[in-house]
Amino acid sequence: MASSRFETHTIAGCGVRVLRGGRGTPLLFLHGAAGGGMWLPFMDKLAERFEVIVPDHPGYGQSDRPEWLDELSDLAYFYLDFMKALDLDRVHLVGHSLGGWLAAEIAIRSTARLASLTLVSAAGLHINGVSKGDLFLWSPEERVRNLFVDQSFADARLAQPMTDEAIDIALKNELATADLAWNPRFFHPQVRKWIHRIDVPTQIIWGDGDKIFPPRYAEEYNRLIRGSKLSVLSCGHIPQVEKAGAFVDLLTRFVEDVR
Repeated sequence: MASSRFETHTIAGCGVRVLRGGRGTPLLFLHGAAGGGMWLPFMDKLAERFEVIVPDHPGYGQSDRPEWLDELSDLAYFYLDFMKALDLDRVHLVGHSLGGWLAAEIAIRSTARLASLTLVSAAGLHINGVSKGDLFLWSPEERVRNLFVDQSFADARLAQPMTDEAIDIALKNELATADLAWNPRFFHPQVRKWIHRIDVPTQIIWGDGDKIFPPRYAEEYNRLIRGSKLSVLSCGHIPQVEKAGAFVDLLTRFVEDVR
């Protein structure tokens, strides 16, 4: 196991908890609606080749909820400041789900510090006639089960005991997600309008059994981002967990080609 550590940085007046491990070119991973705060096996594998940096977004996990946080675009500007404050350059930006939407918003605004972009099961778009799963309407167990094709992953997650602290963080994350993605549900028209501005090598990774954002959304991102590469794995909404080995291989090969 690669060693990892927690750090706290204050940026734009907001205290942000950051999980960091490995050495090499920086790889910034942006978590989804459920939050971060855990060093997962795929991160450990990536840390053999990269410095893996995993913040809790402002409003999530152990990070502060700043007064300036009103919409997802605020987080996009925040992360541009974050990369500058940490002196990160040639960053491989990876975003999952809500974090994928956020990664796209960042790259739309500026790719000056980016070497590549990887969108994993990303929110952010709307396609007429292609429905999404609704996290806000599912029960807690339905949310977990609908994340995976292989239900052994759901069983393991549901079997984990919830401490009072974990319950408080889960509620905090749900509130932040509702504020950022309630209306419209998990997209913004500005993404489609300005996505042509993304000018770094981009990879899109998706699960063919994604019940939240069906693979048609992967195809649309691939169509809209010029020169992007699409890879579809046999799994659900979290390829980096359900197909960790294949995910790491795809991401590593893609990044090495960028270098």
